[in-house]
Amino acid sequence: MAPTDAELLQQWKSGDTRSGEELFARYYDAVARFFGNKVNRDRADLVQATFSACLEKVGGLKDAASFRSFLFGIARFELLHYYRRKSRRETEFDAEKTSVYDLDPTPSRIIAKHQEQRLLLEALRHIPLDLQVVLELTYWEKLTSPEMADLLEIPEGTVKSRVRRAREKLDEQLARLADSPARLETTTSDLEGWAKKLRGQLVAEG
Repeated sequence: MAPTDAELLQQWKSGDTRSGEELFARYYDAVARFFGNKVNRDRADLVQATFSACLEKVGGLKDAASFRSFLFGIARFELLHYYRRKSRRETEFDAEKTSVYDLDPTPSRIIAKHQEQRLLLEALRHIPLDLQVVLELTYWEKLTSPEMADLLEIPEGTVKSRVRRAREKLDEQLARLADSPARLETTTSDLEGWAKKLRGQLVAEG
């Protein structure tokens, strides 16, 4: 039986570097996927920065069971730091209001196989960045409410309302960007199915 995250983390903190390497290998694709639909360039650098920061900060992680939210929290911090540097109006950058499209209108480099997938990717890029993070971690990584609360540093009771608001914003953008009512219907009728099929492409592309 494969060791749990908590077991690997404990062994790593006790000086077993192999356990740390195994933990990083376990989450490499997930971290690459996190940046997949949010960054057109510099994705590899951001993945590296995330794991480097994790290596520096992991000693302060008290609850071994929260490693996943801890790691995605670092990835989110690196993403926000990246876009703050790129923003021309750095003091006005607000991840709760600003979208990836606002910061970089270049179309996503991910080559989706279906038009519904392309519509979903673009709609996600048009909603506020923190809401995009919430939905993508929900769709692709299946983070729990406690994990999401830990990552976003908000009360657990707020997580469901944040997810609901993110979904409402996504629906608005899907309706705005769809090239026809039929395309909107085929996308929204199986949104989680299209998201699931995109999961592997977010690692392979970019």
